[in-house]
Order: sequence, then structure tokens, then C-alpha cells
Amino acid sequence: MTQPREGQASAVQKSRLAAVRVVLCEPQDPINIGATVRAMKNMGVSHLRLVRPVAYDPLRLSGVAHDTSEIMDAIEHFDDLPSAVADCVRIAGFTARRRAAKREVVGPDAAATSLLDFAVGGPVAVVFGREDKGLPNEALDLAHLVVTVPTTNHASLNLAQAVLVALYELHLAAADATRTIAPPRKIADRPTGAQFDMLFADAHRALTEIAFFKTRNPEHVMRSLRSLIFRAAPDSRELDLLRAMAIEVVRTIDRVAKPVT
Repeated sequence: MTQPREGQASAVQKSRLAAVRVVLCEPQDPINIGATVRAMKNMGVSHLRLVRPVAYDPLRLSGVAHDTSEIMDAIEHFDDLPSAVADCVRIAGFTARRRAAKREVVGPDAAATSLLDFAVGGPVAVVFGREDKGLPNEALDLAHLVVTVPTTNHASLNLAQAVLVALYELHLAAADATRTIAPPRKIADRPTGAQFDMLFADAHRALTEIAFFKTRNPEHVMRSLRSLIFRAAPDSRELDLLRAMAIEVVRTIDRVAKPVT
């Protein structure tokens, strides 16, 4: 086996794949964690985040994921999914089945292209749910993209298989895991998950103040609004403008409601 050329490792770090974060939400089988690490190694992705995982022994996982110490040693742990994706500018949630809520569903190839387009502006995430339940609607609400892997009627993929499919498409979309991508001359800041959450909180407050939810289901309205905003893919400046509108609605109502002294 030929050894990597000098400088190749640094090129990997500069590629768009270096921005990818694999997020496993409540994985129940340590073997799937190890197999995910192995898939990441195969496809040139280095950052794994675990949300409330089952207890696991990293030394035992090395039997599944050989020569992956650089990934294993850097695993990050989180108490909840919003914290795990708070710094991400694009989030893809993978699910095996279509949910009742109205969402635009894309394939892993389209998701990979979208994620890498955003990767020049910050971290991007591929998120997977627990083996027996997948991602709940509350988790999919955080995703800019909802992704399903096309299969036959037997749609249940093993967790690590789904991760491998997602990362394979990312690897293909990046053209080469070690190719250095020159950033554009001017990069528009991409909002993070935390910034989106603040917008939706302010929008919910504004809609509540104008009694918009009086005859409408708040959960359904906010889910549709999330879907609309995520499809629009605003940059940070545009997101700040939307948030300022929502905040000003609340302030105006407060001023009008104050008694004249």
C-alpha cells in the first residue's frame, strides 16, 4: 500500500468534507457506533458527535473500526440534539419513512450537493436517529433537509449502512476527499442552528401577540414556517432582517398596549 504524500493530510483538512459532522442521536448498539467510525474513515470524514449514546468501550470498538484512533479520540458527546447542531449552517436529517408532517424530502445525492455548497461557510451535519425509532418529528424540525435513501419496500437500513450511503454521496459530490476547495472571494455568513432557533422563537412570540394562533395550530404553523425558511436558505444578514421584523412586531404591540399617561 502506498503511503500518503506529504501535505495530503493538510489537503484533507481543507476540503469541504472537513466541515461535515456526523451526528448519531441516541445510538443503542455500540457496534453501530464502531461501524459508523469505520464508514467515516473510508469516506474521509473525521468528526463524529453522539447525543446520549448507549455506554460503550472505545477499546472494544477498535475491533470494528481498525486504525481510526484520530476519529475515536475526537468524538464529541452532547446531552441534546439542538446543542449538537447549534454551530451547523446546514443540517440534513435522515429518516427511513415519510412523516405525517408536510416536508420536502430529498435523496442523499441532492442532500450531499446542498451540504457541500454550504460547507464553505461553516460546519454541516448529517443526523441519524436511534436504531428502533429513527428521528422524531422534533428532531426533523431542526433539519434544513429531510433525506430518505431510495430502497425497495423493505426500507429499513441498518444505522451504519445509512451513514455509509450518506457519506459515499458526500465523497462523490466532493469529487475527491483530498481535493482542496478554494473558497469564493466573498463568503456570505451562513446562520447556525442556534440562530435559526432564535428567529423561530421570536416569530412564535410575534404570531402569538397578533393572535395568529387563535384559529390555527401553533405546532403546524411553525413547522410550515421552518420548512419555508429552510428552503429559502437565507444568509445571516437576511435572517437578522426577518428576526428584526418579528421583534419589532412585539415592540409595536407593547407600545400600543401601554396606557397613555
